Amino acid sequence: MPTRRAVVVGTAMTAALGVASSRPARAQKLPSSSIWTAYDLGSSGYVEASAIAEALQKRNAIRVRIMPSGTSIGRLLPIKQGRANYGFLANELYFATEGTEDFADESWGPQDLRVVLARPATNGLAMAKDTGMTKMSELKGKRIGYVKGNPSVNVKNQAYLDFAGLKESDIEVVWFGSYNAMKTAIVNNQLDGMGSVTTSANMREIEASPRGLTWPPFPVDDKEGWARMQKTLDFLEPRRETAGAGIPPGGVELIGIRYPMITTYAKTSADEVYALVSAVNEGMDDIKGTTGSSANWAPSMSGLPRADAPFHDGTIRFMKEKGWWTAEAEDWQAKRLARLQKVTAGWTDARNQFKGKPEDQWEAFWTAYRDKHLSPGA
Repeated sequence: MPTRRAVVVGTAMTAALGVASSRPARAQKLPSSSIWTAYDLGSSGYVEASAIAEALQKRNAIRVRIMPSGTSIGRLLPIKQGRANYGFLANELYFATEGTEDFADESWGPQDLRVVLARPATNGLAMAKDTGMTKMSELKGKRIGYVKGNPSVNVKNQAYLDFAGLKESDIEVVWFGSYNAMKTAIVNNQLDGMGSVTTSANMREIEASPRGLTWPPFPVDDKEGWARMQKTLDFLEPRRETAGAGIPPGGVELIGIRYPMITTYAKTSADEVYALVSAVNEGMDDIKGTTGSSANWAPSMSGLPRADAPFHDGTIRFMKEKGWWTAEAEDWQAKRLARLQKVTAGWTDARNQFKGKPEDQWEAFWTAYRDKHLSPGA
């Protein structure tokens, strides 16, 4: 759980966190100030962003301000516009590099983003325990939360349905304006389930409510279910979770993802990113006890693939100096960069082909172009 100080400073959207340190700056130093975006207040992403900011400020002459947002666009747009430096992102990072979902709009397209660190995590469908649901095939008819402008949530919902062998028409889709609002709706019996990591404060609140909390498993031996789900999102993988709200003794088989992923554009200084990764590494004693999974921020784990975008050159430099960057990591990085470059070139070609056509036809055109030129094996 976060310290009292982290919670207090974390509730202020615009207050600078902490006090600049009097310690001498390192050769490759952090900037004097930095702005980060993150999920809503109460999310594990926000709590961990606050803890990392506090750990950095304890040892370095830096001030950090965190901007919470319940939507993917709200977390990425400030970085694109230069109003924020880093984002603690979820799987919207994957869609942003692919130019899909909300990022298929002509104002976006594939973004040249890089991962600084990506915490290994688990994700699942957090269900109110009073639904009696014990397996994914019992999802039919349940009220499931979707968030406007948040493809990270919405597409994973589709993946859950794929695993269960169901369609969206088999459930009751309930739309929300922010991620955090879903938790309140579950507690108030206006919603039955939402996608989440297991360690967020939101999950603790649901667990402590009269409705309770349960996690229907995604058994690794259900090969057909996993194949259907990975066809929708190829970065998902089986993982057993033993920590978090509502997790039974012995754990439960959930979905392995990376969340949060500290993200910035490729153009961000490699020296600055190197300094940031080094500072996180030095601050792990303060960071690791923040949530049940925050120890996974150790760069020896979070600085290695897989993630939803290529890793930043500054991260790779740090990892190589530590001897943690492997041949397998280098191979993954090369393939992921090649994919991003192919999609970016495809976007440019598609936009050129589309010239003169009505803009309201663009997304259909781009989808057809991707199917022909950018799908697996194309």
